[in-house]
Amino acid sequence: MDLLPEAPVFLIATLPIAIWVAWSDMATMKIPNMAVIALVAVFAVVGLLALPLPEYLWRYSHFAVVLVVGFILNLTGALGAGDAKFAAAMALFIPLADAMPFAMLFAAVLLAAFATHRLFRAVPAVRRSFPEWQSWTRRDFPMGFALAGALIAYFSLVTAFGG
Repeated sequence: MDLLPEAPVFLIATLPIAIWVAWSDMATMKIPNMAVIALVAVFAVVGLLALPLPEYLWRYSHFAVVLVVGFILNLTGALGAGDAKFAAAMALFIPLADAMPFAMLFAAVLLAAFATHRLFRAVPAVRRSFPEWQSWTRRDFPMGFALAGALIAYFSLVTAFGG
């Protein structure tokens, strides 16, 4: 992963949104459109201040590509619409050079999130702590939990270790 001096700023700015998305998706199996809009707005403001203008503008193509791919996956039933929109908003923050490392990180986070979610939903005390969470009883997985976790992990790793 590239050394990104903007990573700590992006981490601080996106952390509350990522937590909101993970919580919401586990509770309701939906990612609020407002969370997606908030993530795009953070990039629109913070990205403009943190990135060189050509890089900032180029990142909007990441959004478009991931949104199109996400909607195709949504049409096939492989991904929820909220997941597709949130992934597109996340793509604004990932430099092209880190696309493959981020994909590998996301795969690891997805496996860990899936295992953690399935383990915790099997523990009665945890389920009683959050009885309203729809993800406890649904067959599908709250992908926002993994997407948000990957975004947090990415910025945390890049902030801590850089390249």
